Amino acid sequence: MAIDDLDEDEDENEVSELLELLEQFSLENASLKKTIKAINKENVSLKLEIECLSNKSLDDEIISLEKENETLKLEVDALKKTFPKFSNSSEKLDNLLGLQRCVFNKAGLGYDEMNNVKHCQKYLEKKDIKKTPSSITCNNCNKNGHTTHNCYHKKMTYIREINLNKTSSIEIKCLR
Repeated sequence: MAIDDLDEDEDENEVSELLELLEQFSLENASLKKTIKAINKENVSLKLEIECLSNKSLDDEIISLEKENETLKLEVDALKKTFPKFSNSSEKLDNLLGLQRCVFNKAGLGYDEMNNVKHCQKYLEKKDIKKTPSSITCNNCNKNGHTTHNCYHKKMTYIREINLNKTSSIEIKCLR
């Protein structure tokens, strides 16, 4: 009987240990279920918040783009109104320049109208005729290609005269 008592005591100890473990696991399981429920609630609330924020940000972006679009439309309309003024102004300026009359045309001021006079054309035409060096003749040495002002021979004769005057004045000083 003693063996049976020992077996029963061991069995009771094992059962009590197993019951304690079962209680611990059930408590742990219950706490985990509570945390899972809390996490699921938080997850749902965060999903709703993200959806609201994304809708708000998209709405805000749409509103800002619509405002920018309106301001750009107003700017385009203002530019459309000013552009014809510039193009009309250039046409008017061309028209005024075309209506100009010659300086010498004094018709309407008590003078007769000048029909065949070409004074204005003389002032408006550009002269492209330039003298080439071969057509220019020096009046000092009668050679082509330079003028009297730039004549090499004239300069050389002038330098010789100066040198002669200096040497003669030095000789005269020496003789005295």
